[in-house]
Amino acid sequence: MTEAMVLIGELARRTGVSTRLLRYYEEQELLVPHRDANGYRRYAADAPERVGHIRRFLESGLTSREIREIMPCVCAKGVRHCDHSKAVLDDGLDRLDRQIADLASKRDLLAEQVGQVERAPFRPGPL
Repeated sequence: MTEAMVLIGELARRTGVSTRLLRYYEEQELLVPHRDANGYRRYAADAPERVGHIRRFLESGLTSREIREIMPCVCAKGVRHCDHSKAVLDDGLDRLDRQIADLASKRDLLAEQVGQVERAPFRPGPL
């Protein structure tokens, strides 16, 4: 093993991500550690940056499957834009646009109901 590799606890400390979540990323094939003979996970020197990319993708609404698809296109400077990465990102944007439209529709329906409610002061009735 090289000195640049870190154990899961050190990776957690450097990234602020729990070891449990790092193991989940491994389970989702987003992060691949090397295994020592004793079973300890060791991560490559670029693992903190990789975890940062995973976190940003999750925060932007991409699913684990989409992140797994786009990770081969990720480099130190960000995402290399190719047909594949563009398709994954465009699909994510389209899904978010549909969710926003759906929420706006639901909000309009609820606002309509609020407009129909009497604006009289609240008077509690018998229980």
